[in-house]
Amino acid sequence: MPGLLRSVWDEPRPAGAPSRVWRDRVLAGVLIALALLEGVLRPDLPGRVVSLIVTVGLVPALLWRRTRPLRMIAIAFATTSAAPLLTGGERVQTYTMAYVLILVYALARWGSGREVVLGLAIMLAAVGLSMAFYDLVLPDAVAAFTVTFAAVALGVAFRYRAGARMRELDQVKLLEREQLARDLHDTVAHHVSAMAIRAQAGLATSASRPDAAAEALQLIEAEASRALAEMRAMVRVLRRNEPAELAPGRDITDLAKLAGRGRSGPAVEVEITGEVADVPPRVGAAIYRIAQESITNALRHARHATRVEVHVAIDDAAVRLRVGDDGDGGLIRPAGSPGYGLIGMIERAELLGGRCQAGPGPDGGWTVTAVLPRTGAGT
Repeated sequence: MPGLLRSVWDEPRPAGAPSRVWRDRVLAGVLIALALLEGVLRPDLPGRVVSLIVTVGLVPALLWRRTRPLRMIAIAFATTSAAPLLTGGERVQTYTMAYVLILVYALARWGSGREVVLGLAIMLAAVGLSMAFYDLVLPDAVAAFTVTFAAVALGVAFRYRAGARMRELDQVKLLEREQLARDLHDTVAHHVSAMAIRAQAGLATSASRPDAAAEALQLIEAEASRALAEMRAMVRVLRRNEPAELAPGRDITDLAKLAGRGRSGPAVEVEITGEVADVPPRVGAAIYRIAQESITNALRHARHATRVEVHVAIDDAAVRLRVGDDGDGGLIRPAGSPGYGLIGMIERAELLGGRCQAGPGPDGGWTVTAVLPRTGAGT
């Protein structure tokens, strides 16, 4: 038990908490309007003036509920606990004050472990103070505890659901980087093998052709330089938060092997325009992997599709990929929850300084587009 309590106390704040969005201002405006309307329509509201001032005055706390959750909870509960001193013992009883539950939810969702513990202590103290000095009876206290606990439980559930989602995304990215590292390993092994072959050839012909040794050394030097460059790229790939130069196992020309393989489903058509020979191998490998994943998704999930079109356009600045099907949108996913295959494609493109997007096509179906710099340099 002490270990569990310490782990809760040491829990850090979740990453990525938005400071303030336009919806927060809209919510604040709506709540202020509702509070004023309630003050007009409820002639029996106890301590009308003080209740309205407190209700309206605490609305701005919602704007800082994610960045300062404990402070906003302390202000809200301290204010509502002190308000009866100005109303002759009448608590703030506006219906609009239910928005305090949003602060409770935000504390559990965005606060650190110690902030959550301290915030819960403040709330318990406020309820206990109301029972001891004001007219809060036990059934009302139990109801308040129940609603507050529900808000806390909801915040905790969303907090750990988001945490689990982030861990899954990190795992997908790690698997993608592992595949990239394997591709790099294959390339480096190729260079080392070429160096060994050149050295053996130079030794075999050195007696009859003295210049062959010098030629072999030049070739070995070139292969060694390329191998070192790929090794540096591998190290950067394995460092999770740094850009990387990525090298290949496949190439753009291998896309032709993916064409026409949909015998029991949509046919796959591949079109490549531009000069392929000068595209860096790491860019070609990335284009191939993105296209392969897109085709696989279309063959598996595109409803009523008869054709999957793959188009690669190469110019002096970039390599552009477009994969689209003529289905009825069977691949559509919620915008906030992309599939892990798409996440892997986006990760691969971003490592090379490019971008990858997916969504419904203008004429139906599902479309994946990727644009990679021709140099393949990460940003």
